[in-house]
Amino acid sequence: MTADMEPIGEAFTCTGERSAGQAARRIVRDRAAKVIGDAGRLDDIELMTAEAVANAVLHGSGLITVDVRTDRRLLRVEISDEGPGHEDTGEVLRLDHGRGLVVIDALAAEWELEQSAGGTHLWFTVEVPRM
Repeated sequence: MTADMEPIGEAFTCTGERSAGQAARRIVRDRAAKVIGDAGRLDDIELMTAEAVANAVLHGSGLITVDVRTDRRLLRVEISDEGPGHEDTGEVLRLDHGRGLVVIDALAAEWELEQSAGGTHLWFTVEVPRM
């Protein structure tokens, strides 16, 4: 899907510091505003970004990379970190630990969480309203 989507700005990286997470939310909102004019939808995108970045800070490691793309039908936000996914301890992985994924599930058109030993990648899409 991302192959057909154009980036809105360059992908950017941030650390796990609080100020970096706040900056990521603002950058994503500013970029999304280039294709979405509805303030409520922009609030949703900012909230989903905040939750995804918070998950990367809490559960990941290394740099956090954020990318925003669109095909003018959908806006896609991707958040990746360098930390491994869950260790295979035989326990059931709980994705409902906090509210982040519940919020994303409620607000996104689609989303997916991919975890591996090399990192964690979460993406979500929202529909771009026709103007």
